[in-house]
Amino acid sequence: MTTAFLGPRGTFSEDAALLRAATDDLVAFTSFPALVSAVETGLAAEAVLPIENSLEGAVSTTLDLLIHETALRIAGELVLPVRHFLITAPGVTLGDVRIVTSHPQPFGQCRRFLDRCLPGVEQVAALSTAGAVQDVVSSGSADRAAIGTARAAELYGGAILAHDIQDVHTNVTRFVVLTRQDAPPTGDDKTSLAFRVLADVPGALHTVLGELAEENIQMTKIESRPSKGWLGDYIFLIDFLGHRQDERVARMLDRIGARCSMLKVFGSYPRFPLESLKASFESAPAVD
Repeated sequence: MTTAFLGPRGTFSEDAALLRAATDDLVAFTSFPALVSAVETGLAAEAVLPIENSLEGAVSTTLDLLIHETALRIAGELVLPVRHFLITAPGVTLGDVRIVTSHPQPFGQCRRFLDRCLPGVEQVAALSTAGAVQDVVSSGSADRAAIGTARAAELYGGAILAHDIQDVHTNVTRFVVLTRQDAPPTGDDKTSLAFRVLADVPGALHTVLGELAEENIQMTKIESRPSKGWLGDYIFLIDFLGHRQDERVARMLDRIGARCSMLKVFGSYPRFPLESLKASFESAPAVD
C-alpha cells in the first residue's frame, strides 16, 4: 500500500506517514491538493495530511479540501509531537553560527531558544524544514544552521547541535489519513463532519448541537470556516466520539440532516489514544 505525504523527505509529514507505512511505500508530493489527487487517481492508496496543530490551530487548506473539493474519507488520525532540532554541517560549533534557516513556523515556535542561545543571528526563511537542512548540510558552510527534524539530519548527514529547542514541549500536530472509504467500527472511534444551518436565525446552531446531547454523544471539537459564498455565511465543523454506523450516531445524523442545508460526513475512524501521549509528556523531565 502506497502512502502519499507532503514532501520533501525529512519533514514532519514524512514522520507521520512513517507511522502508517515503511519508507519504501511512501511517495512525496509537493502540495495538499496533489495528495488528494494522488488518492483519487490511484497513484496512492492513502494520503496523510496535517489538519490541526495544538498551538496554531486548524490547517485551513486541509479543511477546505475536505469541505469543497474531495469525496475522500478520513480513515484514521495520527498525533505527532513537534520536536525541533538545531542542525549544521559536521564540525560546526554554536559559536560559528551566524545564519539560521528554516520554514517560518519553527522560528516562532523556537523563539526562546533563539533569543537565549543565538541572539542577533540572522533568520532566513525556507520553503520547508527538510529543504533548509539539506541546503545547510550540502553547502558545508561553517556559519549556517537549520531548524528541522531528527529524520532530516539523518537523511542529509547533518549534525544535531541542540535537541528539543521548541518553546512548548507539549506542541503536537494532528494528521488525518484520507482514503476512498472510511474505517469500519472498532468500538473506540471518532467522526468528523461539516454542516451549514438551514437558516440564519437565533438558536439554529444550538438546535443542531442539541441533537448530539439528546443522544449523549460527546463532541470533541467545534470550529467554523467561511463558506466561500458570502460574508457572514459559515460552515461549522465538529468532531465527536462514535462511528457513523453506531445506532445512536446514525439517528442523530438523520435528525440533523433535516436541520441543515448542507451536511457532509468526512469519515469515521479509530480514535488516536491522546491520553497516552499526554502521559508521556507528563512523565518527561521538566524543561525551563
